[in-house]
Amino acid sequence: MAQSSRDRLPLTFNRLAWSNLAAQSAEQIALAAAPIVAVLLLGVGEGQTGLLQTALTLPFILFAIPAGLLADRISRRWLMAGSEALRAAALLAILILIWLDRLTLPLLAFAGFIAVCGTVAYSVAAPALVPSLVSAKLLPAANARIELARTIAFASGPALGGVLVGWLGAAPAFGFAAALSVVAVVLLSGIYEPARAPAPRRHPLQEIKEGAVFVSRHPLLRPVFVTQFIFNTGSFLVLAVFVPYAVRRLGLSATGVGTTLAMYGVGMVVGALSATRVMRRLPFGIVIALGPVTGFVAAVVLALTTFVPSPELAGFGFFLLGAGPILWVISTTTLRQSVTPPRLLGRVSAINIMSYGARPVGAAIGAVVGGFFGAEACLYLAVAIFGAQALVILISPAVGLARQPDMVGDGPAVLRAC
Repeated sequence: MAQSSRDRLPLTFNRLAWSNLAAQSAEQIALAAAPIVAVLLLGVGEGQTGLLQTALTLPFILFAIPAGLLADRISRRWLMAGSEALRAAALLAILILIWLDRLTLPLLAFAGFIAVCGTVAYSVAAPALVPSLVSAKLLPAANARIELARTIAFASGPALGGVLVGWLGAAPAFGFAAALSVVAVVLLSGIYEPARAPAPRRHPLQEIKEGAVFVSRHPLLRPVFVTQFIFNTGSFLVLAVFVPYAVRRLGLSATGVGTTLAMYGVGMVVGALSATRVMRRLPFGIVIALGPVTGFVAAVVLALTTFVPSPELAGFGFFLLGAGPILWVISTTTLRQSVTPPRLLGRVSAINIMSYGARPVGAAIGAVVGGFFGAEACLYLAVAIFGAQALVILISPAVGLARQPDMVGDGPAVLRAC
């Protein structure tokens, strides 16, 4: 039977989806190319590359909230286009500096910092824009499409960045990433964004407080944020210690480690491809619970490798760590878009991005616990952390949702429990 037009994602959303694929690919290629260029072209060491990585992650903490404020005040489409143009300009600046033989580590870090600022604004505004482009019924499919693009970029971008630098040199890698950003801008310019009522101008701190209070008081969004924060802590604890653990305990070569970690991306792709079908067949709350529960099972599987040192078991653990949580991202993004009033979507999306601040926390815990007690202790600790995040969501009212909540408006009752 032919698919009805009401069940198909509109063309204007498809432009957003392709723009998202181009933007995410540009980000991942540039993030992969930057440290390679720093080492091979500039000859820096581990400590300096660590500082470079810090510069490339700071914008998520520093600018997520300001980006959310802008997303609720101005056109989200133009904010995304402007931020992507900013990223293209920063990448082109790196390209020119390489050609002129003027690139230094501080300049690379500064240009990379500016580029990631564009990433943050794009990432905050995109989920806020989607509900204005598709119907409530199509939100799960739209979010699955967005996440599939992100997953493909996440899985292929680093490898492509490394290949471009290795085969063609540093300049073409950044040039290709900049070209992808320009493509994303062009695609965004053709999107029709429905007009929103002008937001009243208030002090920025009042607007930040409004978004934070909405999330902290909402019976569905509060446990989602807490679960996501704990999950990010646990996942980066595992990632911080897995490579030396895999070499020492599992006897893997560099290729074997890369293959094992690649199963995380494979799991994400499989989860994103199956998300729409899963969300049609299972109660909405059960789909939300699948991600944290699968994350816990993945942690248990990885911890089992301390007793059964099997690379295949480790690969299966990373597959689960990718497949289940991508269902979490898609379902909880749909939940946020459904229960958040349109005027708050940018700020609520920004608060969600702030949960990424748990990633360096998890990595730091891995460094301390791994240094004193070994990687095995970190894997056991990860089981406890993943168990905690699964427990938080399982005792929340979110898992009791039989279906996707109805879309809310901007009325005065939006802060009440759903």
